[in-house]
Amino acid sequence: MSKTIATQSVHAGEDKVKPYHSLTMPIVQTSTYAFENTAALIEHMKRKEDRKPLEREEYGRYGNPTQHAVERKLAVLEGGEAALLYASGMCAITSTLLTLLSAGDHVVLTDDCYRRTREFCLTYLKRFGIEATLVPMCDYEAMEAAIQNNTRWIFSETPTNPYLRVLDLERVTEIARPRGVKVFVDSTFATPCNLRPLEYGINLVTHSVTKYLAGHNDLLGGVVIGLEETIAKLREAQGVLGGVTDPHNAYLLLRGVKTLAIRVAKQNENGLRVARFLESHPKIRRVYYPGLPSHPDHALAARQMTGFGGVVSFEPEADLERTSAFIDAVRIPYIGPSLGGVESIIEQPALMSHFTLDREERLALGIKDELVRYALGIEDAEDLIADLEQALEKV
Repeated sequence: MSKTIATQSVHAGEDKVKPYHSLTMPIVQTSTYAFENTAALIEHMKRKEDRKPLEREEYGRYGNPTQHAVERKLAVLEGGEAALLYASGMCAITSTLLTLLSAGDHVVLTDDCYRRTREFCLTYLKRFGIEATLVPMCDYEAMEAAIQNNTRWIFSETPTNPYLRVLDLERVTEIARPRGVKVFVDSTFATPCNLRPLEYGINLVTHSVTKYLAGHNDLLGGVVIGLEETIAKLREAQGVLGGVTDPHNAYLLLRGVKTLAIRVAKQNENGLRVARFLESHPKIRRVYYPGLPSHPDHALAARQMTGFGGVVSFEPEADLERTSAFIDAVRIPYIGPSLGGVESIIEQPALMSHFTLDREERLALGIKDELVRYALGIEDAEDLIADLEQALEKV
């Protein structure tokens, strides 16, 4: 099979001849799988006990044929040996860390990670005797200094949310590997179309499949991809922790991934064109987009990524209220959380993801009153730009 992302997105992980000669992978909508007789049951249990590849399913919490088809496809797209689906992106991260860390262990994470990831590592892991150290994003000296004898994992994102900082994957690997530390990267914003972290020596990659991989704002899910040995441990733990996806969700994801390459190509195009327009506009103070030379990680992004993504963050020359008025004036995007779908979504993080924080605490995290995050969909770039222009005229 071709190794291009476009062809792999359509065909990878799926048998040419499917059950009932269906062209698409069927939804196996069942929680329980029956055995034809006791001998078949015993054979299955022996294979399971000996950790041999299973030839059939047993119970929905342990797997589903539709789910496994998606997992095979996503593993191929990321260049990993195996993948495991979860009920949400956060479930993928929390379940993985809970499985691979023990009391007395230590994890290092970068400060521009998704705030719920930071909250889990700094607050919830502590209850299990696991310590976490926060280091500034892209401060590799601080990252190296934070490693202790009991450090097991470094966790980061690339690009980050909302400032689109880009992690130097080769440098992080060079820091971690000699010290016996493994690296876990959230690559949701990049997608396998723009970056494949495993090729740089990263140990595990995760995605909120809710975003670009599914691509239609109609499901929740997460995935972790890496070596078969590691994913097997995670799969066994999932049978206990229970963060499984359902067959219909898996089918929607499988269908969504088939158009991943063409969607991301359009979102890359829209992101760059909108970022360039905003940076040239007199009413915009600053734009954060790795495809712009003004971004602090532009040179790294240009070297490491094949596209810069569909999220653009920016600051208009406005205060909290005037920024809200600008957001209310745009006509195409929806106001809401999330990103990566075919519809454009815009938000003011101060009033969305960070609303519950007091202003001083929010500013300490770098979330300014006027910060806007615009997740571009697949609409026409000229229409998106014209819409922004008419809204900025009203600010």
